[in-house]
Amino acid sequence: MLIVSIPTFAGDYLTNTNQNAAFLRMIARGASIDVDGVYSNPAGLAFLPKDGLQVALTIQSAYQTRDIAATSPLWTMDGQTTVRNYEGKASAPVIPSIHAVYKKGDWVFSGSFAIVGGGGKASFDNGLPMFDAAAISLATSASGVILKPNMYNINSAMEGRQYIYGFQLGASYKINKHFSVFAGARMNYFTGGYKGYLNIALKDGVAQQLGAAMVQQIMAANPGMSLEQATQAAQAQSGPLLQKLDNTKIELDCDQTGWGLTPIIGVDAKFGKLNLAAKYEFKANMNIENNTHKLEFPDAAAAYMAPYQHGVNTPSDLPSMLSVAASYEFLPSLRASVEYHFFDDKNAGMANGKQKFLTKGTNEYLAGIEWDVTKQLTVSCGGQITDYGLSNDYQSDTSFSCDSYTLGFGAKLKLSERAALNVGYMWTTYDDYTKVSQNYNGTGLSGTNVYSRTNKVFGLSIDYRF
Repeated sequence: MLIVSIPTFAGDYLTNTNQNAAFLRMIARGASIDVDGVYSNPAGLAFLPKDGLQVALTIQSAYQTRDIAATSPLWTMDGQTTVRNYEGKASAPVIPSIHAVYKKGDWVFSGSFAIVGGGGKASFDNGLPMFDAAAISLATSASGVILKPNMYNINSAMEGRQYIYGFQLGASYKINKHFSVFAGARMNYFTGGYKGYLNIALKDGVAQQLGAAMVQQIMAANPGMSLEQATQAAQAQSGPLLQKLDNTKIELDCDQTGWGLTPIIGVDAKFGKLNLAAKYEFKANMNIENNTHKLEFPDAAAAYMAPYQHGVNTPSDLPSMLSVAASYEFLPSLRASVEYHFFDDKNAGMANGKQKFLTKGTNEYLAGIEWDVTKQLTVSCGGQITDYGLSNDYQSDTSFSCDSYTLGFGAKLKLSERAALNVGYMWTTYDDYTKVSQNYNGTGLSGTNVYSRTNKVFGLSIDYRF
C-alpha cells in the first residue's frame, strides 16, 4: 500500500526520453545530428561536421502533482456519497546528465551517464484513498466492529524515491555519404526506497460507545441477564478487540536495488536536406530486490505487505523501444522534425504481472521546429502526444498513468565557436482517468476514483567542442 511508482518525465511508464535541454525546447530530436544524439540518434553522430571531442552537461528540474478525487459512501457509511481529495507531490530539483562524443574520420565513439527512468521523490502527506479503505477493513477484521469515519483518526504518510541510472557506451560508423550505423548498450542500475506509516486510533469516547452498544446487544440476546452481567461479558469480549483496533498500524522502511542491460542499435540515412533515423532499444530484464529495514503490520494486512518482505524480488523490466524520425531543412535557417516512439510494455515484466492488464503498448507522436533568428540565436518549440494502453485493472492509487500531450519551447545560444547553451521548458497536460468500482478497495461498496496529474520540467545544457 505504501509503494508508489514515480515516472517523472516524457516516455512510457519507466523511461525518460528527455536527456538534454534540446529535447525540452524542441521535443522531436530523433533525427538530431548534434551531441544530444548520443541518446536520441546515436547513428547520426557519424555525420557530425567536425572531428574531435564534444561534451554536453545537462541539469533539469522537474515537478509533478498527482491528485485523486475519491467518491464513495464509504466515507460516511450512511448511504450519502461524498468526495475526498488526495494530493501527492513528486519533485526532482536537480537531475544531471552528461553526454560525450569523439569523432575520428568515419568512426564515432560515444557515451553518456543519465537518469533514464524514475528520477525523484513522491510524498503523500495525507495518505491515499486505499489507506482509508484499508483502515476500515483492517480495523473491522481486528475488532469485529464496523467503524464509521467519525469514530477514528487515520494518521498516514509515505515517501518514495526511484532512480534508474544509465551508463551507455557505443560506436557509430559512416558507411558512405548517405548511411551510418550504431551499436552499443546501456547498463541500467535501479535504486529506490520507501518510508511510510499508517496508524489508526479511536477518537475519545468511541470505545465507551462501542462498549455500551455491545452491552445492549448482549442483553437483547439474553433477556434474563442483568446489566452487571452483560457489562462484564461485554468487557471480556470487547477489551482485547478494542485494544487491537486502537493499535492497528503499518510501518515500512525499505530500500530496493536492481540492474539490467539494454542493447541498442541504430541507423541513419542522410540525403541532402532530408535526414532519416531509427533506433531500437532491446528489453532490459530487471528484478528489484528488497532490503527491508523495518516492516510492521497486523495479520490482516499480510497479503498487502508480503511483496515488501526482506529479500523479495519484483520484476521491473525496461521495455523494448522503437524510435523512427525524419527532419527536413526547409531553409538554411529553418528546420522541422517528426518522430514516432513505440514502447512494448505488454511484454515487459511488471510487479504482480500488471502488464497483462494493458490493452497495448505505449505510442508517442512528436513534432518540432527550430529557427535560427541570428547566427548566435536559435528558437524552437515542439509537442508530443502520449497514448497508453490503460485499463481499470491496471490503474491503482499507488501507480496510475494518464494519456497526455506535452508542449515545449526554448532557445539555443551560441556562446562561441566551441560553446553553446540550450535552455528549455516543457509542461504536460494529462487527461483525467475515471475508474469506477463496484467493490471499492475491497470494501464491498461502490466507488469512483478520478486520477489527474501535472508535470513541469525546466532544463539547461552546456555543449562544448574541444
